[in-house]
Amino acid sequence: MRFPTALAMTATLTATTVALVPAAASAHGGAPPLGPTATGYGGAVSTVDPTATAVGLDVLRRGGNAVDAAVAAAATLGVTEPFSAGIGGGGFFVYYDAKHRKVHTIDGRESGPATMTEDIFVDPADGLPYDFAEARVSGLSVGTPGTLATWEAATGKWGTRSLGSLLQPAAQVADRGFAVDATFRQQIADNAAPFAQFGSTRELYLPGGAPPAVGSVQRNPDLADTYRLIARRGTGVFYRGPVGADIVRTVQHPPVAADPAAPWAYPIRPGDLRLSDLANYRLRFPAPTKSGYRGLTVYGMSTPSSGGTAVGEALNILERTDLSEVSMTQALHQYLEASALSFADRNRYVGAYTPQPVLDRLIGDRWARQRACQIDPAKALTKPVPPGDITASGCTPARVGGKVEDGQSTTNLTVADRWGNVVEYTLTIEQTGGNAMVVPGRGFLLNNELTDFNFTGTQGSAPDPNLPGPNKRPRSSMSPTIVLKDGRPFLAVGSPGGATIITTVLQVLVNRIDLGMTLPEAMAAPRASQRNTAAVQAEPAFIAQYGDALGRLGHTFQPPVAELGAATAIEFGRGGRLIASAEPARRGSGAAGVVHPRR
Repeated sequence: MRFPTALAMTATLTATTVALVPAAASAHGGAPPLGPTATGYGGAVSTVDPTATAVGLDVLRRGGNAVDAAVAAAATLGVTEPFSAGIGGGGFFVYYDAKHRKVHTIDGRESGPATMTEDIFVDPADGLPYDFAEARVSGLSVGTPGTLATWEAATGKWGTRSLGSLLQPAAQVADRGFAVDATFRQQIADNAAPFAQFGSTRELYLPGGAPPAVGSVQRNPDLADTYRLIARRGTGVFYRGPVGADIVRTVQHPPVAADPAAPWAYPIRPGDLRLSDLANYRLRFPAPTKSGYRGLTVYGMSTPSSGGTAVGEALNILERTDLSEVSMTQALHQYLEASALSFADRNRYVGAYTPQPVLDRLIGDRWARQRACQIDPAKALTKPVPPGDITASGCTPARVGGKVEDGQSTTNLTVADRWGNVVEYTLTIEQTGGNAMVVPGRGFLLNNELTDFNFTGTQGSAPDPNLPGPNKRPRSSMSPTIVLKDGRPFLAVGSPGGATIITTVLQVLVNRIDLGMTLPEAMAAPRASQRNTAAVQAEPAFIAQYGDALGRLGHTFQPPVAELGAATAIEFGRGGRLIASAEPARRGSGAAGVVHPRR
């Protein structure tokens, strides 16, 4: 996160946009610091980064709506959070239209090349799947980016400003720069070896052969130029023109440095993404997933995301128990068990081409009863649990299991405006640092999203829904979620974190709705993630507070992880009052703000 204490923020009004420009080297003046929680009226923004939040708020203050602010903030995150998101990636956009009281979604997920085969991640030399690092840092892992198309469609359908005007603030941030913080530096340090393989990446993120110092100014004039080129000439320069040609060249001929500054254990393989793949890319606009929970209506993202179905199924399972009437230990036991069951079903049945009747069944109350009946309040199920038999009735599991998925990167933002419109948007380039290749002269990293496919079958003799295929989109765990109460927004929440996104969103919802926490408390509470693994992944504070009691029920824990997720959220109260919430500590803390602190 880049904190404005190291920045002086000035607003410059132009004929087309208001550009919020950080004066990078200054430590004085400008906008007041943004914290993890803000309460007020007239609109709100929550992101992982204060510069992006400030840009979004400025758009709202100048009369833009939630879509305008979300796109401007997302473009800024492409500058300040480049290892998690940007125009080289994709994502899922969920929008509540206040005028028509309807939820819409945009599937901007990356798609594989038309030539992609099921065995793309299998080494022809020995018939074994590539190691993850070998597959990731290659042209093989790059899917056709959908982020820019998402911004164009969202602003065209629901926004009030042109995409070109909304790219200008981010371009100015890229030109002027921002102060490097410890998180930014550490993300580069963690990627030092793969970044060192490519001249374009090394030049931008390893100046002098090392990560930039904390407090130094990070600029990206190439990205500023790319944004301005798109603003002038439209997205065609990306999908059918010179930027797209540079993407294809990077994938097919990775820009490997003649003198890599660090060793790399694998050959860097080219991919087969073509300009025709970019030109033929199409967004999808699926109906959102929809389920009821304790009198609320929960909307999420449909396939190729598994987030909507997995969160919905787990909530339906949990609804069999009144969590507000049981002990905290029992509530967390139920949460962990419901998570494991929903992940078992997700791994078995959910992929890009899962038929709608199967999705409807997974998110239905009847299916939840079939799964909830397996939970024993006194004893944890043996993990991994098998998935349910989609063709059967009664409390009967199927016979095959599935692999566990991990992931680290992604970012999320939540925006509301004075008219009641809401955006929940999760965007990503997959792994922190994507595939490690900066497109030469363009300033953005490419995604490694195709490694979200299973490299080989994971379901025994049963079909695997998440194997690669031509033009196919890999399964995602992104879970942008909007919750309505009596037809109006009550809560919007989302998070990064790979497969832990699902459990992070689910746990925030349970904390807020069932366990009596305020939204900031629900966000700050220690987290655990049970993704149908033998042992639970959890933060140190969770293990310290609840590990012994849950251990007596049979739960075991992996070595603790420093943090799970980096959520953003907004709660909608009476009289237009908004509570915007970001992380108080995770990922260096986030930034939330409101347009008017008081009426």
